[in-house]
Amino acid sequence: MAGDDERDDRDGGEQEPEPGFYLDLDAEEDDVDRVTREALEALERERPVEQGESPAPHGELLATARPRGAGDEDDAEGEAMTIARLEEELAELRDRSIRTLADFDNFRKRAERERDELRRLTRSDMLRDFLPVLDNLERALSAGGSVEDLKLGVEMTLKQFRDLLRQHGVVAVESVGAPFDPNVHEAVVRDEDRDAEVPMVTEELQRGYTVQGRLLRPAMVRVAVPLEEGEE
Repeated sequence: MAGDDERDDRDGGEQEPEPGFYLDLDAEEDDVDRVTREALEALERERPVEQGESPAPHGELLATARPRGAGDEDDAEGEAMTIARLEEELAELRDRSIRTLADFDNFRKRAERERDELRRLTRSDMLRDFLPVLDNLERALSAGGSVEDLKLGVEMTLKQFRDLLRQHGVVAVESVGAPFDPNVHEAVVRDEDRDAEVPMVTEELQRGYTVQGRLLRPAMVRVAVPLEEGEE
């Protein structure tokens, strides 16, 4: 019947969409972000606004509606891995610095022991070299003979002693007839001399010595100094 046919045509044919916004996600040409934004705008327009409430911008709805992406999780995981790697490197550097300090402390202690041992050995060798001088002095005292023989023995022992000092780098300071040098001379007596142009050493009261170029003991000397102007 005509009425039934008309109903069948209405039922089987395309139905008009209900009022509102129609979201077709199957269309390949539609952009998902654009479609989502338009859908939220439509919902915002249709949602009744209560009294005193201001409608929220669709940007906030998009921000809250958009799910958290996988990129954020990757960034957090990357930061955690970076922090773990830096902590591991810091621990390694700390351990290395501790080992370095321990090695340096051991080296310092070993160097001090070796220096002390070398000083003892050097002192022992030098003292061993002086023992023959002591032996000769004892022989000179125990030997019989005249005063001249005793004097000759002492002179020979003195020469031996000076040669031994020279072998160890001990040299006497030049004094008598040399200009006064406060670096190696110590003036004990001071004489004014009108013939002196510069302070000169005229007498050596106690001999001074240097060892390897360094002052071991200054020489005590008598010094002649020129007269100052106006003095007789």
